[in-house]
Amino acid sequence: MSMVGGLRRMARLARRIRRVDLSHPARSPLGSTVVNCVVYRDGKRLADSGGVAETVRHLRRHAGRGGFVWLGLHEPSEAEFAGVAELFGLHPLAVEDAVHAHQRPKLEQYGDVLFAVFKTVTYVEHEALTATSEVVDTGELMVFTGPDFVVTVRHGRHGSLGPLREDLEAHPEQLAYGPSAVLYALADHVVDEYLAVVDAVQNDIELVETEVFAPRTAPAADPGRIYQLKRELLELKRATVPLARPLDALITRPPAVVDPAIRPYFRDVGDHLARATEQINAFDGLIDSILQAHLAQVTVAQNEDMRKITAWAAIVAVPTMVCGIYGMNFEHMPELRWAYGYPLVLSVMATACFLLHRGFKRNGWL
Repeated sequence: MSMVGGLRRMARLARRIRRVDLSHPARSPLGSTVVNCVVYRDGKRLADSGGVAETVRHLRRHAGRGGFVWLGLHEPSEAEFAGVAELFGLHPLAVEDAVHAHQRPKLEQYGDVLFAVFKTVTYVEHEALTATSEVVDTGELMVFTGPDFVVTVRHGRHGSLGPLREDLEAHPEQLAYGPSAVLYALADHVVDEYLAVVDAVQNDIELVETEVFAPRTAPAADPGRIYQLKRELLELKRATVPLARPLDALITRPPAVVDPAIRPYFRDVGDHLARATEQINAFDGLIDSILQAHLAQVTVAQNEDMRKITAWAAIVAVPTMVCGIYGMNFEHMPELRWAYGYPLVLSVMATACFLLHRGFKRNGWL
């Protein structure tokens, strides 16, 4: 059990340490679709045996000595994956899901083969959050786990497993537990990425929150940015929430292909997933509150503008009324021929406007 304890540490190191990206076609000796194909025995990587089929045959010729093969692929086509499916005896339904992607996180068992789907996420760096900013980029990772093999199929522009593979190879005592050790490391790595993205998204939320509740002299927050952030958070929720049931199955009803020594460690992955899910749900509620507060501020600002317009209209109405009366051109009007009539009327209008302005300002309308 103490030997397996290092798996959690290595999965997290894989997220922080940037190493050679083995998924890059130019670095892959097996082509652009097959990222890597390696045989491990007693946790140690054996020398390359050539193609995929030759590697698997080499492993199974020495089946009595244990070991397993880890085959990694990136966005294979149906034709490219057909040979792999036949070689490992993969179920057609699982093969279809692995090729076409766009699947929910799930866990299915076909005979002695376990098929798991994980949604991978990464935080997209941006100089400023706008109404069209991409904050979260998602991909998919399909994992076939058998008695003597692990087949990983990756979809998306991110989520390279090269660093994780290198860290596992640096600790052969962990790989000695077989394919289930790789499955655990992959699950822990994916969920730790969730936590990293959640922490990064929190900074964007705090920035928007600060702008919404900033003093009125500051520029008003853009509601489009708030809504875009909510949409991106929804993408993150779609990756994390459905994964709870597959992890629960690995914790409470682990298949036979999962080594008994590895099973307890899926609880740790489940705890991390629960933490990420709780934070995402809290962020979702917080963004709703921020959006409602922003709309309330807009409503208040509009009411203030309407009060100001109404107050000025009332002030302007006094001279308008007086001028309208004296512009009717009747011959017999009060003080029409008085020498001080004109100054008196102007004084009355000015005094009335001043008193109205003072009263409105005292009440906060101006």
